[in-house]
Amino acid sequence: MPPNWGLCPVQDVVKPFAEAQAAPEGLGISNTEQATDIEGDALSGTEENPVFNGNVTLRRGNQFMGADQLTYDKGQEHYTAEGSIRYQGSGLRMTAASAEGDQAKDTHIIRDLDYQLLSHRGNGGAESVILTGDIGSLHGATYSTCPPESRHWELRAGRIDIDTDKGVAVARGATLRVGKVPVIYLPWFMFPTDERRRSGLLFPSVSNSSRNGFDWKQPIYLNLAPNYDATLSPRLMTERGVQLGAQFRYLVEGGAGTVEGTWMPDDDLRNRDRSLLKYSAFQNLSQNWQARANLNWISDTRYYEDFNNSLDGLSQSTSFSEIGIYGRGHGWEAAVTADHWQLADSLLTESVLPYNRMPRGYVRWERALGLRFVGGVDAEAVRFQHPDPAIDAGSRLDVKPWISLPLEGDSWFLRPTAAFRHTAYRLDESLTASKSRSRSQPIFSLDSGLFFDRDATVKGKDYLQTIEPRLYYLRVPYAYQDDMPLFDTQPLTFSWGQLFRDNRYSGADRQADANQLTLAVSTRMIRQADGHERFSASLGQIRYFDESRVRIPGEPITEKGRSAWVADANYAPTDRWTIGASYQWDPKFNRTDLASVRARYMLPDDGLFNIAYRYRRGLIEQTDISFLYPINASWSIVGRHYYSLYDNKALETLAGVQWDSCCVAVRLVGRRYVHNRAGDLSNAIMFEIELKGLGSAGQDTRRTLRRAILGYNRDDLYLVPPQTATGQPTPPDTVTDASP
Repeated sequence: MPPNWGLCPVQDVVKPFAEAQAAPEGLGISNTEQATDIEGDALSGTEENPVFNGNVTLRRGNQFMGADQLTYDKGQEHYTAEGSIRYQGSGLRMTAASAEGDQAKDTHIIRDLDYQLLSHRGNGGAESVILTGDIGSLHGATYSTCPPESRHWELRAGRIDIDTDKGVAVARGATLRVGKVPVIYLPWFMFPTDERRRSGLLFPSVSNSSRNGFDWKQPIYLNLAPNYDATLSPRLMTERGVQLGAQFRYLVEGGAGTVEGTWMPDDDLRNRDRSLLKYSAFQNLSQNWQARANLNWISDTRYYEDFNNSLDGLSQSTSFSEIGIYGRGHGWEAAVTADHWQLADSLLTESVLPYNRMPRGYVRWERALGLRFVGGVDAEAVRFQHPDPAIDAGSRLDVKPWISLPLEGDSWFLRPTAAFRHTAYRLDESLTASKSRSRSQPIFSLDSGLFFDRDATVKGKDYLQTIEPRLYYLRVPYAYQDDMPLFDTQPLTFSWGQLFRDNRYSGADRQADANQLTLAVSTRMIRQADGHERFSASLGQIRYFDESRVRIPGEPITEKGRSAWVADANYAPTDRWTIGASYQWDPKFNRTDLASVRARYMLPDDGLFNIAYRYRRGLIEQTDISFLYPINASWSIVGRHYYSLYDNKALETLAGVQWDSCCVAVRLVGRRYVHNRAGDLSNAIMFEIELKGLGSAGQDTRRTLRRAILGYNRDDLYLVPPQTATGQPTPPDTVTDASP
């Protein structure tokens, strides 16, 4: 998140000079090679030493100076100016009491001045400044990004050297003041004057927790070249030891990559060395082909648990690596990849890991065949290996050609589709004489729907109301599959999208037999003025005409009859309120399988309030409340209470206070959270002070708050995909996670 300058709109501490606006922009040559032009109301003195009085202006290239009086030595190209000095050039604009300079050497000495950087919010004052080209040395100087009337922080130094060409400043003998209180003395300190990259110390991250103790991380940035850089991050944890982290980034033509790692010798928490290595990159090979890599390695199964201070670390029980070449064009996509899983949970064994796919190749092709027919093929060939050598491996080929006749009009659609799926295996080990397996099944589906709409007026506002009934019939004959392995197949979580899929499993190891009909209807209320969807609701159910005989071990039988009802609704009573609910009710057992209620209220000034309840039978029951409440323009409070009713345990409790001003932000956050799968709780106090335009010290609290409070950064709300409630088909390559 960039600095929030909302309380500090752009303003000119040193007002622009009307006369300077007419100064030429430069002719592509240095100022010293251009002529000096001086004007004034009155002229006296001699021809070699003229004296200009009244509304004096001196211009050369992109430099401008205004004064009440100016004396100029033509032979030495030296000038002396007094009274109401106004100077603009070298990336600075300033007012001063007097000035003198050497035009031949492009050197200027200006005294008793106030200045403003032209390309940054920085401003301040100085006893004097010596300007030589793009380099300025301020003596007895101050610097801040705050306006003079609200000096929340200020850097005072005996000398500040500013290089506007490089966008960097160096302060010597500096004292950093917050308000009127000096907080730190810096004998030498480098800071940016614009957004360009440069080598130097970044602000440290400081925190304290019951697990790490006092935690200090000091990033050191190395700007090695225009297309690559590095960051070293030594870290001290008083309860554990010292860790060294490093990151290297590069840019090449058509590609980019990042290599990063950490190493911690003899971590006192586990009495062993700890390390991590990551590599992520992409490289365009042609217009249609790209190579990508995402490689991860950890030294032990507790690494993520011990080096994460958020719930994100708990959800990561594996470390996943993938590398491949990917292609995409008009009507096709293909890839050759390899992936690998590493265990990252000390409470589990390698037997629970997914199979490694080394290699995997797939192709998806689709083309119009004429006479309105569309055809295609989905094919995949995979070699499966398991991290646990005791688990058998093998290879699988899955081919699914299909043909469809999509018919549609303005208010209807009809999409009959016929496919044939063939899956064959070659197993390394087998309990029977044959190591080969195969399965072939035809698949037929008929997807149809109608669109009814009408104009409606509600409380004086015009809406478009729709009713969208939809029927989806699926017929797949039974094929025996019990002797086939389960490499990468699991039942998909039952949801709205599952009503319109031709298989209830992910992966190709099982193709469910089916003789079923989905009946569904959706409705929407769309505001005509701007297209905003004020209300949507969907209801659907599957009617099973036959019992499904294909299933995996432990999966309940899909009997004849009806599936659970799937309902989803979203309502925005105002532009600030959003309310949504999802519900699944199984009439066969008269029970609720899933219930979810969520609501969000958008407060003025970026505030918000979220509340949610989630229930899935036998798995989870949770409440989640979070908020960002602005007390006024500067003060706000944040909080979250994430609680598992199923376990009678708080998963995360967070509370904090924020103070924001034009150029300073301070955040103090306390957290109590579950830090491992055993349910152990950890406490942390995070404090961050952000001096806008200079940097921040402390832990990255905004990252934590952004993860915990959806909408903490308001732009995140527009990155969340809307609920699929309009009956649109789920993309064929979309897999719903089977986990709760």
